[in-house]
Amino acid sequence: QVQLVESGGGAVQAGGSLRLSCVPSGFTLNYYAIAWFRQAPGKEREVVSCIMDSGGVTYYSNSAKGRFTISRDNAKNVAFLQMNSLKPEDTARYYCAAGTMCGGPDGMDYWGKGTLVTVSS
Repeated sequence: QVQLVESGGGAVQAGGSLRLSCVPSGFTLNYYAIAWFRQAPGKEREVVSCIMDSGGVTYYSNSAKGRFTISRDNAKNVAFLQMNSLKPEDTARYYCAAGTMCGGPDGMDYWGKGTLVTVSS
């Protein structure tokens, strides 16, 4: 079955850090852009960050800039989202997605089921 599996979520206090991981099942990440999205209760899914297949081009939402870092290790077939200085408003379910290029949710081909991040004040 072709899918993505996220891990690394959890509950932290404001100011803390988490590192999310994204591992594919049934395919390799090498030729795909990898994006992290998040969805808080009652809100639409939004893109947090994206990295192109080579790793040379990255994108961050305004809320993620300066605090989050996206990376990938194509040799190990894994992608990461390092999240520092977490805020309560970062609380959401975080999803990993793969697509031919960075873009919105409709443009991604594969999705994970998400990992929950809860930040308390």
